[in-house]
Amino acid sequence: MKLPLPSFARTTTFRLAVVHAVVFLFFTFGLLIYLFYSTAGYMRSQSVKELDGEVQALAAAFNSGGMDRLNQSVVERSSVPGPYFYVLQDPFGDTISGDFATIPDDLPVEGSRETNFTYQTLNRNGEVETRSANGIIIRLPNDANLMVAYDLGTRRQIVDRITRTVWTALPIGLAMSLIGGFLISRSAAQRAEQLTRTTDGIISGDLSRRAPVVGSGDEFDRLSERLNAMLDKLEHLMMTTRHAGDAIAHDLRSPLTRLRNRLEADLRDGDEADREESLERTIAEVDAVLATFNAILSLSRIQAGDAARFDTVDVSLLASELCELYEPAAEDDNLGFATEIEPGVSITGERSLIAQAMTNLLDNAIKYTPAGGALTLRVRTTADDHAEISVTDTGPGIPAEDRERATKRFVRLEASRTQPGNGLGLAMVDAIARLHRGNLELSDGPGEPPNTGLRAALILPKP
Repeated sequence: MKLPLPSFARTTTFRLAVVHAVVFLFFTFGLLIYLFYSTAGYMRSQSVKELDGEVQALAAAFNSGGMDRLNQSVVERSSVPGPYFYVLQDPFGDTISGDFATIPDDLPVEGSRETNFTYQTLNRNGEVETRSANGIIIRLPNDANLMVAYDLGTRRQIVDRITRTVWTALPIGLAMSLIGGFLISRSAAQRAEQLTRTTDGIISGDLSRRAPVVGSGDEFDRLSERLNAMLDKLEHLMMTTRHAGDAIAHDLRSPLTRLRNRLEADLRDGDEADREESLERTIAEVDAVLATFNAILSLSRIQAGDAARFDTVDVSLLASELCELYEPAAEDDNLGFATEIEPGVSITGERSLIAQAMTNLLDNAIKYTPAGGALTLRVRTTADDHAEISVTDTGPGIPAEDRERATKRFVRLEASRTQPGNGLGLAMVDAIARLHRGNLELSDGPGEPPNTGLRAALILPKP
């Protein structure tokens, strides 16, 4: 039966640590092997090169002066302490001069041959020790034999030292690779655990939890920043949904309660004429409820981008057409109505949506501007070549701290909600602006306190 792996062995961080350890181990092993062969090989090649140099020097002595000159060179070189050994034999096999009584290997019939042998000598403590040597035996033209060898003890000591270093460094490298892999994986595991705790808290219902950002700018920081942005959006949507539910309940409770009471009263004791009037009021109340739901559906479609069929829209012409409709309405409410429309201002967008946005701004201005006030519709091109559609009034305006909130769904700054409406007007204008890659700007109007007025400007890019 196959045993299951421990839980820590199934983690990505553990696998990262193992991979790091293996890679580091292979690198260390390869480096040590290269160091060993490059050092030992270099020493051997240098020894062979120097040995060849000795052989060539003695061969030159033989060629220039025969056996006498060669013997003299061997005697001189043997008398000087050094790593080389020499043995010169005559054609009959008798030793003439050198460091050994005889050549410690078989003699070549002709040419030369490499030899490896051991010899005994006294060390610094006066003790006998066996050492190794490597050399070349040469058959000279007169059938004499010459051996030139060098001691392998020093080179072997260095090679042994390098070997011990390799075997000592290898486990150290393995340990360092494991420690490095553990530290790297532990750091990654801690960051991953922080993200896990954040998500666990959010699953438990705490939408205020955020992933930590340490400021290193690494991939975990970038992931945390994107996760936090998503959580901000999620929290905003949850708060908006909660507020929207409360606002819908508040806005629909009153008309539905009136509908029920009116219908109950008509059924109980109303006459025919009262019932007809009550039905008309009931239809008006139902129309208001349906208008609220239609506005919600329209806003959702706009925010989803499903309602957009973009084309070139002459907003100057559109504003002029709306002026003809709203100027009489403003006069009926004893409001001054002025226009400043720059001709030929066009954008790329959905004509009906732009008309809806302008209509909402004009409706709000007429609704909230008291009698005797004034409003102005402007269409112009800004300094940065954007189209600006603005409506200014001399009503109470919107405080600066409430302007961002005023563009949310079902937000009505009038706490008593005595004015008709559903709190979707500015939200729809803001959604239309975003759909057209523009924005809605709210600022003070031209009035004086307490009626400072409001300037609502729709800023849209031109084609």
